[in-house]
Amino acid sequence: MRTPILTTLLLAAALGGCAGAPAPDPGPLTVQVVGTLPHDSAAFTEGLEFSGDTLYESTGLAGRSTLTAGPAGGPPHTKATLPSPLFGEGVTVLGPTLWQLTWQDGVAIERDSQTLAELRRVPFQGEGWGLCHQADGRLVMSDGSSRLTFRDPKTFAVTGSVDVGYDQLNELECVGGDVYANVWHTDTILRIDAASGHVTATIDAGQLRAQVNTTDPEAVLNGIAAVPGTDEFLLTGKEWPVTFRVRFVPKTR
Repeated sequence: MRTPILTTLLLAAALGGCAGAPAPDPGPLTVQVVGTLPHDSAAFTEGLEFSGDTLYESTGLAGRSTLTAGPAGGPPHTKATLPSPLFGEGVTVLGPTLWQLTWQDGVAIERDSQTLAELRRVPFQGEGWGLCHQADGRLVMSDGSSRLTFRDPKTFAVTGSVDVGYDQLNELECVGGDVYANVWHTDTILRIDAASGHVTATIDAGQLRAQVNTTDPEAVLNGIAAVPGTDEFLLTGKEWPVTFRVRFVPKTR
């Protein structure tokens, strides 16, 4: 009679230990392409985000930086040009307004999200790379380091930060409590728990660059936009002629 009792106790202890254990690592992920759309091959993509059915894209390079809004894969219906020497970076849309970053110019530009007209400029310290916002409106910003900085959506003031442990964090996309981040000059996207900074998945998107077949070292993956109402994302890169509609799926070993 002692063996069944011992077995029961061990089983109960094992189950009890599992109850409080962290979720298992899903392992590396990759992209499953479900469709493609044309993309402006002159667009040096720095930020990509949907607001409803409208896709916003911020592009860089001094003298060539723009912000556009329109249907995914189609010509934009609205466009704003940044005056030189401003270098456009990440963008995020907050209902009637949006924020667009600049790279080394030290200002974030608040705009009307319908007309893209500039409303004001707010100074900030350091560089601007990627930008997105969470459900409560809190802004999440990258500056090329391993740190994500949280900012107030009205004032752009810093409200906190978290270290991810990987530097070169670039274009960002907020989805629920997660932040998806391109790692500059790589084919890797990180899924990050915004509350802790822990990386919860590493996504290999190398097959997309291979399909674009570019040899330009600066023509890197740098655009993530969650497709509203789906589990899919649009991914593109700097001066890529195509945008990929993808799902993130387990990588086959």
